[in-house]
Amino acid sequence: MKILTIDDQELILLSVDKRLKELGYIVETASSGEIGIELFNSFQPDLVLVDINMGDMSGLDVVKHIRANEKEKTPILVMSGNTEEKIIMDGFDLGIDDYMKKPVSLDEMAARIKRLIGVPETDNVIESTNDTQILQKNVVGVVIPCYNEEERLSSDDFKDFATRNLGYHLCFVNDGSTDNTLKVLEELRKGNENNISVYDCKKNGGKAEAVRQGMLHLYEDEQYDYLGFLDADLSTDFRDFDDLVKTLDESNYKIVSGSRMSRMGADITKESARKIISMTINLIIRSILKMPFNDTQCGAKIMERDIIPLLFTKPFITKWIFDVEIFMRMRKHYGKAKVQQLICEQPLKRWIHADGSKLSMKDSVKIVGQLAKIAISYR
Repeated sequence: MKILTIDDQELILLSVDKRLKELGYIVETASSGEIGIELFNSFQPDLVLVDINMGDMSGLDVVKHIRANEKEKTPILVMSGNTEEKIIMDGFDLGIDDYMKKPVSLDEMAARIKRLIGVPETDNVIESTNDTQILQKNVVGVVIPCYNEEERLSSDDFKDFATRNLGYHLCFVNDGSTDNTLKVLEELRKGNENNISVYDCKKNGGKAEAVRQGMLHLYEDEQYDYLGFLDADLSTDFRDFDDLVKTLDESNYKIVSGSRMSRMGADITKESARKIISMTINLIIRSILKMPFNDTQCGAKIMERDIIPLLFTKPFITKWIFDVEIFMRMRKHYGKAKVQQLICEQPLKRWIHADGSKLSMKDSVKIVGQLAKIAISYR
């Protein structure tokens, strides 16, 4: 049995292709509607699996082409993050057989395909694991800067997330580490090459430059809907980060930034001395930005891909508090009134200070001078 899958996002195509072949289907993939139509005519599939929102040609246009021949009854299954009722109804009016809304598990996808065309007669079927794998609604690139993280890097947590959440790509940036961080990262990537990559900076440039290089690297790949960054120590966990992505997707914000606000129902843990210093620095930052941010320095942020050139093309003037520069660049471009409608601070449910922080108390004091430098440079 032959299946044609059409989607313009490689991460989704690779995951779907792998699972369908494990089930014994013969699979061809197309990265655009036009390529899909060409393959449909030559491949003659038993089922077409197609996305709706694609750059060159809508999935509905692909359906129209296939159904233009009244004798063509090949089952068509739509799998899309587009949940608009009108789009769904238009799909059924055009003759699709089923519509799956992302996020959706690979197991549900397989069950719907089996219902439409049956199960291949083969002895080589690889059964699904007990781990539920979810095709996400959006394709998200996440930069994780790493400097001498050999002892702190939780490889199993990263592997588990990348395996379960298909559509996320984790890009670890090795910032000229002097320990075995690069070796650890290469081991982490093995077996997860589609979802995990390593960008190696030979020279240590600081967190700001590592994040900048990583963001520009991922921006070159057009499949990503959103790009963001996360600290390697996972002080912010993936569940909170995924919530930031959902907020961005369901709003008109350009940036959604995590906030480590202490409040009822949240597990926010900081060293007492560091907490006092953070509060002091935050008061200075608020006076510089002239915007009511509670926590610019949280290491979890997600943003629309279209603002990446604006924020990351030019090197930052500080190594650690580049987050403030990001907001200053946004304010300078959009204006004070508009920018406050484009950035959202979202309180985290959990944030735990991790031992081994690269930012010492001495560095915290130096930050005051760096903030003065930012204030002067961005006047």
